[in-house]
Amino acid sequence: MSAETATIPQAKASAIAEVPAWFWMACGVYALLLAVGSRLLADSDTYWQIAVGRWILDHRALPSVDIYSFTKAGAPWVSSSWLAQVLFAKAYDVAGWTGPAALAAACSAATFALLTAILCRVLPAIQASLIALAALVLTCGHLLARPHVLVLPIMMVWANGLMVASERREAPSFWLLPLIALWANLHGGFLFGLVLVGAFALDAMWNALPAQRLSLALRWAAFGIGALAACCVTPYGWGSILASLKILSLGELLHLIAEWMPANFSHIDAFELSILGLIGAALYCGVKLPLPRIALVLGLLHMALSHVRNLELFALLLPLAVLTPVATQFGLRAANFGRLKAAPAALLGAGLCAATWFVAARQDLAPPPIHSPAAAVDALKAHHAQRVLNDLQFGGYLIWRQVPVFVDGRAELYGETFEMAYYRALQLKDVDGFLDLLKRYDIDAVMLDPTTPASKFLDHIDGWRRLYADDRVVVHVRGSGEPAAARPAG
Repeated sequence: MSAETATIPQAKASAIAEVPAWFWMACGVYALLLAVGSRLLADSDTYWQIAVGRWILDHRALPSVDIYSFTKAGAPWVSSSWLAQVLFAKAYDVAGWTGPAALAAACSAATFALLTAILCRVLPAIQASLIALAALVLTCGHLLARPHVLVLPIMMVWANGLMVASERREAPSFWLLPLIALWANLHGGFLFGLVLVGAFALDAMWNALPAQRLSLALRWAAFGIGALAACCVTPYGWGSILASLKILSLGELLHLIAEWMPANFSHIDAFELSILGLIGAALYCGVKLPLPRIALVLGLLHMALSHVRNLELFALLLPLAVLTPVATQFGLRAANFGRLKAAPAALLGAGLCAATWFVAARQDLAPPPIHSPAAAVDALKAHHAQRVLNDLQFGGYLIWRQVPVFVDGRAELYGETFEMAYYRALQLKDVDGFLDLLKRYDIDAVMLDPTTPASKFLDHIDGWRRLYADDRVVVHVRGSGEPAAARPAG
């Protein structure tokens, strides 16, 4: 083989090596999530999130009262995720269901690319990439086309900025404040960003010399006040904070919402294995952390154990919390992985854009049928049903189809008392309560999952008959007549 021929594969390998780990991570995660794009749409709330965004675009205004239900019509309600809803609506208008899926995939890819880049400042690229992939495994169940995914990259930049400031014994830059203002317009979880300010302020005090602590505390306090003020830079002002606090005060209801339920260790999963693995590694290697970082780690673990929706916070922020202390203790050093070159980056980017266009052109992506009971809603509309008592999982699709709902995923609107009474009624824990719901709200149709006890109960109540049934939904309406025959899934 000639020297000229041998240099060709070496040049290709060199070009590949010039692409840093974070860019490979971004491309890989985006391609993976786009390939399973329907999984990103597997949440019934995506329907009403896009519907709200379209209403905002059509009316050039923000909702201040409920306009989608007949049980809370006109009640005060603010959309704390208004900007995310607008972005999802625009993405849908541009590319159909591929648009929201691609937007969620892009933000997820940016999140894990940022995590990889942050870790690569201290760790070798291979180790940083493996940690980021482990975080991806833990969070993949909650990577959905919903507003919280759009703020994950913002959270990573915000947390990293606070962490770097605390380790340098400095106050954070006020240039970070626009980030939390953007966060507050995208998703109500911005309150956690304020919690992180307090956590890293304590860490900064711990790192500082005694003579520096008073001055540093005042500067962190000023930044904290600025962050609180930035959170009010929304169309709702202070109301955004109140709306987010309202969600956290739903009490017993939170235990009935899947993503707010505590972690379940009745069977082994990735979360349990990760906890056991981390504890074992820490005991074996003798990992030592400063007290503020221990408190942060325990706080993240408590949040993940309390509500499964917080698992991504644990997976994404735990590596940041332990990164510098562990790297210092064990003498870890980052390897020089090169800089991003324009040519390979452009080729990879062009390939991903082409893949996105191909998926959009084929129109393969759509929410799963279990959240899209089209035939059942068609039957309801043909029957001219006006007041439908629906299972929670169908609320988003009913809003999408412009049918007033009994209840949907906006738990902060309906409140603990209403939804707990609703839950007990549909589960027949309160039979009289179920009959009272039918009478009090003048229900003329009931749309429930076949496994919901109230669905079977209606088969034995005079004055009600089946209008439609398949393996995912059963519709009962007032009136006499023979029950409808079961129909195939739509």
